[in-house]
Amino acid sequence: MTCTALTQHRAQLGEGPFWDAPTQALYWVDIAGKQALRLIGQNVQIWQMPEHISAFIPCASGDALVTLSSGVYRLDLDSPGLEPRLTLFCVADPQPGNRPNEARCDALGRLWLGTMQNNIGEHGEDLPLVRRSGGLFRIDPDQRVTPLLLGLGIPNTLLWSDDGTTLLFGESLDSTLNRYFIRTDGSLDAPQVFYSSDQHGGPDGSAMDAEGYVWNARWDGGCLLRLTPDGQVDRKIDLPVSRPTSCVFGGEDLKTLFITSAKSPLNHPLDGAVLSMRVDVAGKLCMRFAG
Repeated sequence: MTCTALTQHRAQLGEGPFWDAPTQALYWVDIAGKQALRLIGQNVQIWQMPEHISAFIPCASGDALVTLSSGVYRLDLDSPGLEPRLTLFCVADPQPGNRPNEARCDALGRLWLGTMQNNIGEHGEDLPLVRRSGGLFRIDPDQRVTPLLLGLGIPNTLLWSDDGTTLLFGESLDSTLNRYFIRTDGSLDAPQVFYSSDQHGGPDGSAMDAEGYVWNARWDGGCLLRLTPDGQVDRKIDLPVSRPTSCVFGGEDLKTLFITSAKSPLNHPLDGAVLSMRVDVAGKLCMRFAG
């Protein structure tokens, strides 16, 4: 499998790739660089945010959601990159000193948002992580916020089973991906370990393919792990970056894997790039926010 850089752009902390099949567009963010990015064809559009941003997800209504440090906002996609028009949608996590991290939409188009203690300085520098103050929140199109988990360190990976009864959700501080049964009232059962190891770096974001296998980016591991539906390592895919952060399936046949990455002390030439790689299995569609 051959990886290439999708664009010349390099992020400080690239994250949150989202493939929008109706428009054949790739959305992603640079958390530390405070940028929301969208690629359509060969054209990269960049919206400069006023705060750290962890996710950029198109909405059914035609605009997009961005998860910023002070809340979840709607972004007018027709607004200019240096003066983005933002409207506050909700504040999911009111805990001072927290920031958003992982965010994805489930099959019903509801946004699930994991938060954590802010560990990024104003100029993108690393700050020490000293507390598990994050949480997991579900945000409905009517702006209702439901807290699901508290006391999280670094939440990563949000994937659901086809029948919507099981959530795969990671805690990077523990190098663990957990499986949660979703109760009929929407709350989460106690976690069961799906995969736990720091042998190939730590778990970051993930994508699921059509066979139910999980492709997990390994921070500081320079690779992806393809995990079987029961949490065994199927294969390891080496990458030309040291800190892959997440991945998503895209392209017309959903057989192109797009991989975000971050800069690292190793200074590999492609660190911070979005990588593109053809694979032998199709992935599952990303869901827009239903609002």
